[in-house]
Amino acid sequence: MEEAVIVDAIRSPIGRSKAGGAFTQMHPTDLLAQLLQGIVERNKLDPALVDDVITGCVSQVGEQSGTPGRVAWLAAGYPEHVPSTTIDRKCGSSQQAVHFAAQGIMAGAYDIVIACGIESMSHVPMGVSRLDQNPYGEAFLRRYEPGLVSQGVSAELVAAKWGISRQELDEYSARSHERAHQARETGLFRREILPIHTVNGVVAQDETIRPGTQASKLAELKSPFENETMSQRFPQIGWHVTAGNASQISDGAAAMLIMSRRMADKLGLKPRARFVAFDVRGDDPLLMLTAPISSSRKAIDKSGLELADIDHIEVNEAFASVPLAWQREFQVEDAKLNPRGGAIALGHPLGASGVRLMTTMLHALEDNGQRYGLQTMCEAGGMANTTIIERLN
Repeated sequence: MEEAVIVDAIRSPIGRSKAGGAFTQMHPTDLLAQLLQGIVERNKLDPALVDDVITGCVSQVGEQSGTPGRVAWLAAGYPEHVPSTTIDRKCGSSQQAVHFAAQGIMAGAYDIVIACGIESMSHVPMGVSRLDQNPYGEAFLRRYEPGLVSQGVSAELVAAKWGISRQELDEYSARSHERAHQARETGLFRREILPIHTVNGVVAQDETIRPGTQASKLAELKSPFENETMSQRFPQIGWHVTAGNASQISDGAAAMLIMSRRMADKLGLKPRARFVAFDVRGDDPLLMLTAPISSSRKAIDKSGLELADIDHIEVNEAFASVPLAWQREFQVEDAKLNPRGGAIALGHPLGASGVRLMTTMLHALEDNGQRYGLQTMCEAGGMANTTIIERLN
């Protein structure tokens, strides 16, 4: 079996999706095209050698409906014979793109793949693809009567089940901003970020981080998910989830160059990490956000490692209750968990987040001389991906 290795990983800065945000005037495929150009050019790679461009994107409508990886590849000026496909596993879409890329290489179907992700939530708002239509059939709704709830309510249910207080959620969220701010100020994001050219100039830093965020200020925010119907249905909920302790709606892209070790050696490119284990699984779709726990356990079991062997852990901060519940289960020290901040501070451009997290994790492993990293993400519908990588010397 071929060994799949990571040769390079880069991301765009993360832009706010509000008016005036860094990428609100840029078409999503133009943003992704710059990432594809960047990863090809900095590795002096002949783009004709790429076998596939596997792209994570959640809202595949409107400006993101035209197979965005294919459009971006051609917009970058690269050969027409290179194909692309688009993956939707909700928040884990580009992490799944990485899995498919690496697994295709391991199976011998590919030599070189670019796994990437794009989401411009300012151009294609979350949920716009549903409009007013019901995405569930009658049989599904009969099984899960009286029906599922929003992810915000699921985050409340997770907080209630694991006994996570409002203070813990807000303190964790303030720490996410502080860690991301420190990483930005000390240049720790510099190697992983590709500056992006826009109509308003070059964007080289994340604009989502709010330095000086205080838990006491976050405590003043109210939950937008509380209402009489939900309160009657779920009396155990404390209504602690707010915009301050949830991920930010944002715009961004990320790309990863994955090859067989044989091809990397042939091209004279240095592998930076290898894949140790993959997992994807589902859990209760009402709680929705808990599958990272069971998926992480399975991935660790597949890897033959112990949890203590893992140096760096990324649990996507869709809501603060998700990494905190994961931490309750695994009893991991704070220093290992999202040490450079997460989506609460850096934003969560849905389809891009999987590769964004892995890009940050890879660079942190290198900066700290660490060996193993684990990344997991909750996904709508009660699913999760987990990946374990090993940094290579």
